[in-house]
Amino acid sequence: MMEKFNIQRSFKGEKVAGKLYLVPTPIGNMQDMTLRSLETLKTVDLICSEDTRNTLRLLNHFEIKVPQESFHEHNSHEKIPKLLEFLHSGKSIAQVSDAGMPSISDPGHDLVKAAIAAEIDVVALPGASAGITALIASGLVPQPHIFYGFLPRKKGEQRQFFESKLYYPETQIFYESPFRVADTLENMKESYGNRHVVLVRELTKIYEEYRRGTISEVLSSLTDQPIKGECLIIVSGADENAVSTDELELTALEAVSTLIAEGLKTNVAIKQVAKERGLNRQELYAQFHDL
Repeated sequence: MMEKFNIQRSFKGEKVAGKLYLVPTPIGNMQDMTLRSLETLKTVDLICSEDTRNTLRLLNHFEIKVPQESFHEHNSHEKIPKLLEFLHSGKSIAQVSDAGMPSISDPGHDLVKAAIAAEIDVVALPGASAGITALIASGLVPQPHIFYGFLPRKKGEQRQFFESKLYYPETQIFYESPFRVADTLENMKESYGNRHVVLVRELTKIYEEYRRGTISEVLSSLTDQPIKGECLIIVSGADENAVSTDELELTALEAVSTLIAEGLKTNVAIKQVAKERGLNRQELYAQFHDL
């Protein structure tokens, strides 16, 4: 949340401070590096990298000699003051993630917020983004869509997450490990039913693959041999005409009963289901007790 009104004119006016550039990197194929991104990496004074070893391979490939600074989720808060001081001295920084756009599933957002608060210009460069790249070739409705990034790992938390998104009409995009894909699809099927889904792996690489079909069909295709590589799961949204109001209420009541059977107190179960499904807690309480 922004603390105060701010107008940034990225390339007009004169500022003593340097700029923070958010530079996308390839998600697999090195040829997806843009000319502007290369020029920016060559001309900044410092590159903040999620993994300096990974970024060094990129820099060596394009013969870029700019020094790096490690910047990841475990050291971001202690590094930010130092980076802001560097920017205030008039020098510029390029922030990169291991693949794709900075700030997406990496700590870049914390640096962006701090730079804005310090009145330092933040300039985003367009480039590769795995979620959008996979979406437009998935065959599923591209808009509206919701990108969630990585899912909770524990089965119970994952099921609770899916239940809270059960009636969202938007196409949903997730990142997932190849080691958890099958379990995640099983959980998704139990919550969402047998919706259409696209499993994408090794995007932009030589083994790029799209598996399109129902969740059951995609699951069946995974039985032959384990899959490898970075994966995305794209699943169709809920059909807005598929569930009537009465059916939605009945499903909510069933969900309350299930939670009670699992050991939750009645009021806690009602509160949880109402919050997850965007229902009025008092009305759900009255319906459950047939008041």
